[in-house]
Amino acid sequence: MSTVEHERISTPPSSEAAQVEPPPPAAPGGDPTMLGLPTFIVGALALGLALTGYLPATAAAGALPIIILSTGLGMLIAALWAVRLDQSVLACVFGVFATFWLSYALLVLGLTHGWFAIPAEDATQTVSAFLLVWVLGVAVLTGVTLRLPLAFTALFVLVDLALVLVLLGNELTEPNLSKAGGYVAFACAGLGIYLFAGSASAATGGRPFPVGKPLSG
Repeated sequence: MSTVEHERISTPPSSEAAQVEPPPPAAPGGDPTMLGLPTFIVGALALGLALTGYLPATAAAGALPIIILSTGLGMLIAALWAVRLDQSVLACVFGVFATFWLSYALLVLGLTHGWFAIPAEDATQTVSAFLLVWVLGVAVLTGVTLRLPLAFTALFVLVDLALVLVLLGNELTEPNLSKAGGYVAFACAGLGIYLFAGSASAATGGRPFPVGKPLSG
């Protein structure tokens, strides 16, 4: 047997299938708003009930289980989901709101149980400082949403309005202003329900709901 014939026998024929590279893994999918919006809705409803007096002042912390384990945790998971999809703006929105809800819960628990060693006479100013920081923070985020559909900008404006009313109610010791902030929180929940219904419609094969044109191109 010649050397050429030996090489032909010992070398297996190349197949076209062996040269084909495996397909890349499928890109992650889904819509983080399907989790972020409903958890925001229940948190806004719980906060609205606390601010409008449905929950008495002595039981205002009764909203915290929903705010911590549903809204705070749910929006944090939605933010991580958005990160996985490289949706940085959505990750920013859900992540920042998750920290708002969690920090609110920590503030209430801390003041109630004296965790921060803040004297009782300084509690009002502490709450005002917390609210002022978040009024400014949400105002900055509202500017970011100007390139998003109008409904999202409107939601941020309502959130900021609710915070301003509660801040004024705390500073002026005017319960009616805080109560008005609670009703605006209900409006936030209502708009959140509309946005969630649109996301759910698109996710189940229907048409998304109209959300308006961005204010900034």
